[in-house]
Amino acid sequence: MTAKQIAIDGPAGAGKSTVAKLVAARLSYLYIDTGAMYRAVALAALRAGLALDDAPALGELARKINIELANEAGDYRVYCDGEDISAAIRTVEVGNAASPVSAVAAVREALVAQQQRLGAKGCVVMDGRDIGDKVLPQAECKVFLTASLAERARRRAQELKEKGQEQDEAAVMHDIAARDERDSTRAHSPLTQTADAVLLDSSNMTIEQVAERILEIAGR
Repeated sequence: MTAKQIAIDGPAGAGKSTVAKLVAARLSYLYIDTGAMYRAVALAALRAGLALDDAPALGELARKINIELANEAGDYRVYCDGEDISAAIRTVEVGNAASPVSAVAAVREALVAQQQRLGAKGCVVMDGRDIGDKVLPQAECKVFLTASLAERARRRAQELKEKGQEQDEAAVMHDIAARDERDSTRAHSPLTQTADAVLLDSSNMTIEQVAERILEIAGR
């Protein structure tokens, strides 16, 4: 029987979102991009001029804003207070801001509660940094998706280029390495591989191959 909850964790640039979307589409499951939710808070914080270490203000912001995720004919969109921010949250600036914002306990508590409500319905594929550990600890299928730092930097640089955001690959690698360090060492819900998660290194795999492997792990 195919798992009803599929949790995909892993570091930045591992391809979690792309693979999770594909797996969700194959299973006709709901895809939940938790990283986009933290990026939405980060974008709102930057726009409001909040300091990224102002925990009380960031926590209040996370509780107040309304984040919605929608699948519009196969196109996944992110809305914040009614505004489509799908493109705005994918900049390097917002990505870098999302890491310290996501380290704030009050922010995580606010968003994890939302994520758990969505996940409780079942038939979901959820990706992020603490899904198998904190958000869906009871998930029947847990995958820790990773890739080499060089490969993750190459993929992210290519993704940004395709969106018209030309970035030097060495600079992208530096940013990803810094995010890895912050995500793995933060005090609240650090990035970690749970004991019951299957480690999947996608460095030399295509997106299609990764998706097929996850579907196998999920019991399809």
